[in-house]
Amino acid sequence: MSSSGIWKNLKFLFKLVVDNFLTMVTVAIAAATIVVVARLGPDEILGRLRALTPAYLFLSCFLPASAVTMYLLSQPRKVYLVDYACFHGTHLNRVPFSAFLECARQSTTLNERSIRFMSRLLESSGLGEETCLPTPVHYIPWNKYLTLEAGREEAELVVFSAIDELFSKTNVSPDTIDILVVNCSGFNPTPSFIDMIINKYKLRGDIHSVHLSGMGCSAGLISVEAARNLLQTGRRGARALVVSTETISPLLYDGNERAMLLPFCLFRMGGAAVLLSTSAAKARLRLMSVVRTLTAADDNSYRCIHREEDDKGHTGVNLSKDLIAAAGRTLKANIVTLAPIVLPISEQLLLAMSFVAQKLTNGRFKVYVPNFLTAFEHFCIHAGGTAVIDEVQRSLSLSNEHVEPSRMTLHRFGNTSSSSTWYELAYIEAKGRLHRGDRVWMIGFGSGFKCNSVVWKCIVPAPNTNGPWAGCIHRYPVQIKSPKTSTGNTRMAGHNNKQLRDT
Repeated sequence: MSSSGIWKNLKFLFKLVVDNFLTMVTVAIAAATIVVVARLGPDEILGRLRALTPAYLFLSCFLPASAVTMYLLSQPRKVYLVDYACFHGTHLNRVPFSAFLECARQSTTLNERSIRFMSRLLESSGLGEETCLPTPVHYIPWNKYLTLEAGREEAELVVFSAIDELFSKTNVSPDTIDILVVNCSGFNPTPSFIDMIINKYKLRGDIHSVHLSGMGCSAGLISVEAARNLLQTGRRGARALVVSTETISPLLYDGNERAMLLPFCLFRMGGAAVLLSTSAAKARLRLMSVVRTLTAADDNSYRCIHREEDDKGHTGVNLSKDLIAAAGRTLKANIVTLAPIVLPISEQLLLAMSFVAQKLTNGRFKVYVPNFLTAFEHFCIHAGGTAVIDEVQRSLSLSNEHVEPSRMTLHRFGNTSSSSTWYELAYIEAKGRLHRGDRVWMIGFGSGFKCNSVVWKCIVPAPNTNGPWAGCIHRYPVQIKSPKTSTGNTRMAGHNNKQLRDT
């Protein structure tokens, strides 16, 4: 046997022993106890029990029972996902590249150089021709129709469509909702999103409500944590409605700064409504962990996504050249916190030993990269753009199939901001890949800079594939061309673990 084969077998044996150490010890103690009891015989056992004092018998039973009861009472309530729904628009909302560019050409402020830049950007963005944009972009010139009323209409269309579908799927009455958490970063009308939803569905007056703004694309996962915290302090069986969206009508950029044209080309209409509860009845997923990482104390991270005005007074979101580096740093910090929670003991030991070895060798020893495939079966990485997905894939050593939901979501729906991870989960379910016991890792990135992780465990797979991918899932995955390099290679996003070509 080769040295690599021997090392592989030793590593497998190490993982098997370490990960199952407690089980092996428990089985050994239980077997030894059974053997001892079997040798004593029933008469001797009864004799020894009669010799014990009542006080000793009481304490030997009461103290363990009390300890177990106190432990169970001190544990936070489990939170479950009952179901979710995503806005998927119609052909009336679809904006092909040609229509998008034609409308842009009619702008009184965008110059020809910016039009050419946007054309090249769209071709290499990873987006398809079926992504949706709000009504103003369908008019010529579109910038005349970017009004407050257009923003309200977009918000109502996206949010109400997702909530209507969710209530229809779950058969839940709106007046049974105890908690409402909404996130929309850049559009904050008065009355608020909270008031808009309560008015539409006539929710109760004593509902607990939270609106998160300015939190960027990672706000959807922050909303899940906020809802979880409120559920764990509320009544048993309480229900929380979480709505994640980004209204882009009032935020479309109308200037010529390239760093601000990038989000203008990538962001698309989208939203999701999620029903959480502390009751396991009809639940499909269980919330396992939430880990949030914020690196806003670092100036480069703080400035890498910044909404500001250009030198002509046009407002837009500026993406700096430090964005991918900030995402990598923040993801690493998030992984350091998440790893001890989700990884098996063997992976944690290998990681700890590699850290020690690196310190002892003054950095000559490479730190072990944990195998997160031992902790998760599925990955939902925020579809912020091909560069973001590439960076996470490289950092976690994921195959092309693992990042397929993210790439296909970017192609079909574009960057839908905080709701993108729900479109990715819907893709996994529409493909029939989510099974009972599977673990899902949702990773969200946002301004600040933030990296947030939410871990789910599947209880019951989706009963059907209805949702945002209905009618088109059979066409996916599709091949996605990326910019050609000096060697002329082209990247393809297929599946079945086909490796991506370097770009």
